[in-house]
Amino acid sequence: MPPSPRTSSTRHRPPTDGEALRRENERLRQQVEQLRQELKEQANQQSERLANKDQEIADAEKKISDLERQLGLRLQNSTTSSKPPSSDGLAGEQRERGRRKKSNSKRKPGGQPGHKGACRPLAPAARVDEIRPVLPVACRQCGHGLPQTLEQAKTSGAARLHQVTELPPIRARIVEYQCHSVLCPQCGGTTRAAIPEEAAGQFGPQLTALIAYLTVVCRLPRRVVETLLEQVLEIDISLGSTQKCWEEVSDAVAAPWQELAQNLKNEPVVNADETGWRTNAAKQFLWVFVAAKYIVYKIAPTRSGEVLIEMLGALFEGILCSDRFSAYIKYHSGRAQFCWAHLKRNLLGVMELTKNTEVEQFCRDALAEHARLFRLWHKFRDDRIDRQQLILRSIPIQKRLFDLGLGHLDSPHRDVRNLAAALFEHINRLFAFVDYEGVEPTNNSAERALRTAVQWRKTSFGNRSAKGELATARLLTVTETCDLQKINILAYLSAAITSLRRGQAPASLLPR
Repeated sequence: MPPSPRTSSTRHRPPTDGEALRRENERLRQQVEQLRQELKEQANQQSERLANKDQEIADAEKKISDLERQLGLRLQNSTTSSKPPSSDGLAGEQRERGRRKKSNSKRKPGGQPGHKGACRPLAPAARVDEIRPVLPVACRQCGHGLPQTLEQAKTSGAARLHQVTELPPIRARIVEYQCHSVLCPQCGGTTRAAIPEEAAGQFGPQLTALIAYLTVVCRLPRRVVETLLEQVLEIDISLGSTQKCWEEVSDAVAAPWQELAQNLKNEPVVNADETGWRTNAAKQFLWVFVAAKYIVYKIAPTRSGEVLIEMLGALFEGILCSDRFSAYIKYHSGRAQFCWAHLKRNLLGVMELTKNTEVEQFCRDALAEHARLFRLWHKFRDDRIDRQQLILRSIPIQKRLFDLGLGHLDSPHRDVRNLAAALFEHINRLFAFVDYEGVEPTNNSAERALRTAVQWRKTSFGNRSAKGELATARLLTVTETCDLQKINILAYLSAAITSLRRGQAPASLLPR
């Protein structure tokens, strides 16, 4: 019987070697592709982790930089910022005082050999109130008694003068005005005498002026003034009475303050500055304007150029000296002088805050030019060079500072860019003192004028009303102007109160 034919449907062919290899290759390709995908996913995850770590490092570095800056700002003092010297040691790091490098020689304290001594000079004879002759009781050689009167004694040579300054017994002088009613012999009517104008109130002009003097000039709180008057002068006075006296003095000097304030716009040179103030815990600002012969204070609710327009006019024709606060830059487009002391403190502050080679080099270069400029200024101030020499010798310094600012306008450091912009854009406003008489390179006159007010603010904590603000501005203006003009402050205030009570105008403080 013949065999039946083979059919593929019933039996499988055995795999050949080529098919087995293809299948194995396919399996291996799939494994490689799977491994490639796994490696790709791992690489992506690794890249993502590295990116996250880089971001964390960048955030940490930024946080460290911010903390270092905050710490640097906390440690700043009056030599590296615009903080007042009164904050040194409290809000900031104690500034270095005295010699930066101590001498190796061990010197004793006090005057050194060769130092010219000083002694209290004798008062002129016209100022002496009493003369007491002093005679020796007995002869120093033989012990014989000597006459005790100038008429009997025979003197030799001039007497040795020794003066003792003493206060007389202090006691308030009380004047009682008895206002009588007098009968008229013509009609029989009675007329009572009126109290004299200068005797209005319960305290005389000098005592009223003294209360204001102790408050403004001596910066004593009201209660301390009350205690002083009670214990030293035996004057029984209430806290409210001291306040009324203070307000009366403010009214007495209102006209002089107004006159000085109105004359500011006519001054050729004015130094200006401002500081914070408080009125019933509300933020205010105390402004000061310093002219050659007088000082004007103003308390305002704003720190903007509105105050400058009010005090100096819409267009000030003189030279305005100030720091680089934006209100001054926006207000005044004419001749101005920016404060070099502020610029120096900014440079020192930036150099301490930012530990970077480029920043340090920029600040050191600028500070070196600052030192050269002020050495030149001191020679001019001491009459060792004239103004023409000052102008010529300052030109190279001005050019180097301008180039320094120009070269750092695109610095990656913000503080450096700001200072470079100041040198580049306002170079003429840093050198106005070179060309114009009466202009100083710093704004120290305005800062010194603010110092008295700041010290007063620390004890009084500001004002409680708009009337108190006005009184503060008036009294600071008059007392500081009198001090600048060498006028007896107490005598001027007393005369102003007398004029007010008599309905007369007080003496003007405008320079003649």
